[in-house]
Amino acid sequence: MTAESTATPPSSFDDGAFLKLGLSPALAAAVSALGYEEPTDIQREAIPPLLAGRDVLGQAATGTGKTAAFALPLLQRIGSSDDGAQKIRGLILVPTRELAMQVAEAVHKYGRPLAIRVLPIYGGQAMQQQLRALKRGVDVVVATPGRALDHIRRGTLALDAVQMLVLDEADEMLDMGFAEDLEAILSAVPAERQTALFSATMASAIRTIASRHLREPVRVTIAREHLAQGETPRVREVAYIVQRRHKVAALARVLDMEAPTSIIVFCRTRTEVDELTETLGGRGYRAEALHGGLSQEQRDRVMRRFRDGASELLVATDVAARGLDIEHVSHVVNFDVPQSPDAYIHRIGRTGRAGREGIAVTLAEAREHRLLRNIEQATKRKISIESVPTVHDLRTRRLELTRSSLEELLVSGKLDSYRGVVEALADQYDVLDVAAAAVKLADEASDGGEREAEEEIPNAAPPRRDERPSRATRSRNEGAREGREERPSRSERPRGERPRGERGKARRRDGADVTRLYVALGRKAGVRPADLVGAIANEAGIDSRDIGAIEITDRFSLVEVPDDAADDIIRALSGTTIRGKRVAARRDRAGA
Repeated sequence: MTAESTATPPSSFDDGAFLKLGLSPALAAAVSALGYEEPTDIQREAIPPLLAGRDVLGQAATGTGKTAAFALPLLQRIGSSDDGAQKIRGLILVPTRELAMQVAEAVHKYGRPLAIRVLPIYGGQAMQQQLRALKRGVDVVVATPGRALDHIRRGTLALDAVQMLVLDEADEMLDMGFAEDLEAILSAVPAERQTALFSATMASAIRTIASRHLREPVRVTIAREHLAQGETPRVREVAYIVQRRHKVAALARVLDMEAPTSIIVFCRTRTEVDELTETLGGRGYRAEALHGGLSQEQRDRVMRRFRDGASELLVATDVAARGLDIEHVSHVVNFDVPQSPDAYIHRIGRTGRAGREGIAVTLAEAREHRLLRNIEQATKRKISIESVPTVHDLRTRRLELTRSSLEELLVSGKLDSYRGVVEALADQYDVLDVAAAAVKLADEASDGGEREAEEEIPNAAPPRRDERPSRATRSRNEGAREGREERPSRSERPRGERPRGERGKARRRDGADVTRLYVALGRKAGVRPADLVGAIANEAGIDSRDIGAIEITDRFSLVEVPDDAADDIIRALSGTTIRGKRVAARRDRAGA
């Protein structure tokens, strides 16, 4: 039985928005210093009951601000307690090592004023490094289930002092085959604890865990907004996958290629807005900042300059951009992937208005591909993943602009005062050479010759998001998400249905090489496809959609993986367990 949340959100943002939720001044100041302007919906609804000591069962999509929703109450609780000062008092379980690192980084930033020690533990990281950190003492552990259970069985992860347990992305942990691991971990945590469970879906398996391990939880549900029929803007949506250190250069390259008439660049925090505005100004762009730290007079002045065309580029936060009604915005850029699909929808709605076409650009890091997929699923529209324009692309584009400018001059006909120069040169040189020299001067004048030394911007390895997952993978995922018992997949068929000689290196439908790995665990060890998918995806950081056919026999299993990642997967699996048994993996020799 769950209680409904009755938290009343603040009517508008002010500097005390987080204080109103009950956070301590130190934590509220820490959040404000990071540049966050107001709580998200999930934070408004979840923080008050968590601060009151209640268990919380939260349903919200990835990227809605859940991390702060549970991290801030956790920090406030353990920061005000002296019990077990040398012991772990907060445990956060997440499905992947990427998420473990992200959550640990956030907890560290929020908890800096309280000197909170946080440690991420996950597969693929040296065990000795984790053991040394645990021995020194930490306050909060952010862990993947498999590695957490390894430490528990070794006796190196003592959970007897845990005051608050968080299960983040619980549905994904179940999809990856961690159900038994979660049960084992939950049984190792004190019964008298506070528990928060967050999930994007509420399948029967999630409800079962909640009923067994949460005590009269407050139910928090953040409904996803949907655009009404006909409200979808006419927008071309594109994303570039780049490393964070190359984002500014990538943005500048896109601006030079697109030559927008007016553009809004969205950032998550006011700090990012100020830093990016200054950086772009140093690169010669007329950029203005717009965020909640501005007075109304400053805000009005910025908007007036943008509407009048005195500035062509507006760098803004979501909160500051609310209520903007500007019809002539040609481009919207997400400097970071928006926190939620709803935020993405609202952002790109700033362009493509009044029947005009607009362009929405998102600069994403490789680890943010899940957020892009969530946005695609919510909007039912495709985001085209493209390569950052090259130096050659940029030069070609500049020449096109120069040509357009020359055509305008030719049409205008106001060239009489220059004909004498051309006629004099034509007596000595070919007229085409004279024209080419003039184009060269015009091209160099357009950029001052300063961009000839432009360097290529590397594209971060884009996830293979366009590949259709195998039927086995779809069956596993759909079965888990709908709470049904897992159906036997084609990957568990008897070996006789696939000739032994066919094993070894193969090719996917798109022509990419795949390799079959031999894993020395099979049905007699209780191994299921979900166990293998979870272990490989979590320990080696491989997207589960890149894992191909799985064949399980009594004593061993064969798994198709990308050939270029096979050795990394083998090394990662050698340090983990599946169903409590050590994993031995190698390339399948038969047919190789």
